Amino acid sequence: MKISARNVFKGTVKSILSGMVTAEVIIEVSPGLEVASVITKSSAESLDIKVGDTAYAVIKSSDVIVATD
Repeated sequence: MKISARNVFKGTVKSILSGMVTAEVIIEVSPGLEVASVITKSSAESLDIKVGDTAYAVIKSSDVIVATD
């Protein structure tokens, strides 16, 4: 896989919650650190991902918001 995005995190699929149109995929990229993504149900099916599989969270964004308490 070659990709131009710089924020690529390899991890393990922890859960997939599939709805009528979308699927929420949770990837654990480090112990206790998870990334959630909502993708189309058809994309999840096309990727044939399952809990326990290795997957990549690819983050491409023009904005990063920082907040403090």
